[in-house]
Amino acid sequence: MTKKSIAGQDRDPQPPPPKACPVLPDTVLGDDVALVAANMERILTSPSYLLAQDDPALLSKVEMRGVRMLLELGKPELALQADRIESTVIVFGGTQIVERSAAERRLFEARRAAQSRPDDKTLQREVERSTRLLDFARYYDAAREFARIVSIDNQCEDQRDYVVVTGGGPGIMEAANRGAFDVGCKSIGLNIKLPAEQQPNPFITPELCFQFKYFALRKFHFILRAAAVVLFPGGFGTLDEMFETLTLRQTHRMQPVPIILFGHEYWSKVIDFRHLADTGVIGDHHLELFTYAETPEEAWQQILDFHARRPPTGEA
Repeated sequence: MTKKSIAGQDRDPQPPPPKACPVLPDTVLGDDVALVAANMERILTSPSYLLAQDDPALLSKVEMRGVRMLLELGKPELALQADRIESTVIVFGGTQIVERSAAERRLFEARRAAQSRPDDKTLQREVERSTRLLDFARYYDAAREFARIVSIDNQCEDQRDYVVVTGGGPGIMEAANRGAFDVGCKSIGLNIKLPAEQQPNPFITPELCFQFKYFALRKFHFILRAAAVVLFPGGFGTLDEMFETLTLRQTHRMQPVPIILFGHEYWSKVIDFRHLADTGVIGDHHLELFTYAETPEEAWQQILDFHARRPPTGEA
């Protein structure tokens, strides 16, 4: 290979020679006032001319996922800073645990349906489930009272500590937001966009109710300012939130906080923590990452005792 051919490989590729256009307009288009005006209108109304921040089609593209995640990070943070919310108390719990009147109505309807079709095992099963959920209405009342106690003495100044934060949905989340609402205090709702329609409960402080697309960013905001985590009985979502919090504490990836499981009878049946330690998959000292509480007053006192020597400001 010659030196010339080697040198030629280093050159940038050259464009092909121009081709003659076989079709040309009959007139000079730039002199047509109406055509130019119409083109100007198309320019001004084209999506390409929108500011990027005002272009919803652009922001919805898969390639812009990182931008959307950054917005979900920043929007709630700015709002919480503006309200001078320094620390929060997370309340997790099941969506199906509702106030007593609603639970009684659900049981009544389940029984009526089962009576009309006594051979339907699914309807009979629903009666059993509704009966148990009626008993669990006491947890709705406890979550509501707990939020009242937490909120009433901690929002008297411009700087707010121990502000109740929930997932913004129904059930235990509603109860906690409602407890703060009862005493005229603020509370936060971090709602999530799900395939099934989900509305925020009506007791969240309006300017502190946020909708998320990404679970990861929602969980980040839960933990960021957390001074305590209180878990009432719940299902898969509550279990996910519990184990994630325990894992973050186990691995020292979040600030020290009390993790309180409300209702020892329920949680001891759902998870055998002692068995995990006995089999060696967790250490005995990991059992000290959480405690149990049976009353709102007890849960609140545990939080106060935990932070007696520690400021309640999150540092995730």
